[in-house]
Amino acid sequence: MANQDEKLVKSEASFMRLRTSPKMRSLKGFYRKLKRNRAALVGGYLIILLMIIATIGPFFLSHGINDVDYTVRLQPPSSEFWLGTDHNGRDIFSRIIYGAQITLIVGFLSVIFGGVAGVVIGIVSGYYGGKIDAVIMRIMDVLLAFPGILLALAIVSILGPSIINVIYAVAIYSVPSFARIVRGSTLATKELEYVDASRALGASDFRLIFKHILPNVTSPLIVQATLSIATAILTASGLSFLGLGAQPPSPEWGAMLNDGRGYMYDSGYIALFPGLAIVLAVLAFNLFGDGIRDALDPKTK
Repeated sequence: MANQDEKLVKSEASFMRLRTSPKMRSLKGFYRKLKRNRAALVGGYLIILLMIIATIGPFFLSHGINDVDYTVRLQPPSSEFWLGTDHNGRDIFSRIIYGAQITLIVGFLSVIFGGVAGVVIGIVSGYYGGKIDAVIMRIMDVLLAFPGILLALAIVSILGPSIINVIYAVAIYSVPSFARIVRGSTLATKELEYVDASRALGASDFRLIFKHILPNVTSPLIVQATLSIATAILTASGLSFLGLGAQPPSPEWGAMLNDGRGYMYDSGYIALFPGLAIVLAVLAFNLFGDGIRDALDPKTK
């Protein structure tokens, strides 16, 4: 019994230390700031809703995404087909729900690939400096000289039209933004006194980068990643609309928008609902990203 009481006291003490730790106080302050931003909360709720729809939505669909039935083609929204049917008699609601999976996968994977590459390039460039920094930054400047959609268009044109190549293209054009942000934070962090002290005590470059520099670039990275997902979704949809992304009969929202282009006057809902889905997804990530940026800004009160 005494041992159990001892364990209980120790667990309570560790829990209290966790609650009063600087990291926990920082997280609480971040959450309070984020909670005061109603637009960010709306964006966050929309993102959660999108993730839920993409995860479990396809299991509850009553119509297949590629079930062709020409007897019900171009049907307006009804109790059976909530968002109507397209020119092939396919249920638009089912295709939009399933397309949420593709959209979020493209957005997250492209930003993860581009972010990891950008972080590595930015830290190496900012930490070592000199000729390495000059060469890397000139390459990044060349990539930034091209508008994002044009650079992605050129990459997909070379690699070939597919959703996988869209992910690669969006990831490649995302690299310079991450690299420049991380480089700037690295240049500022590596001159701090505690980093100089660690270096004087014999800490290796690997330890300095991962223990002192990388944690200091996390905040701007989170903001950039959130906003980049919105850009990635918009770019991927644009490429699919042009026929260079997801190929038929994929229910990707940009491809669906292209399918409805020829029926704008007679059956405008075919293009309307995929377009609204793209707008809501991009708006959600932009609102949430702006809220995170405000919450992480130390200048805000």
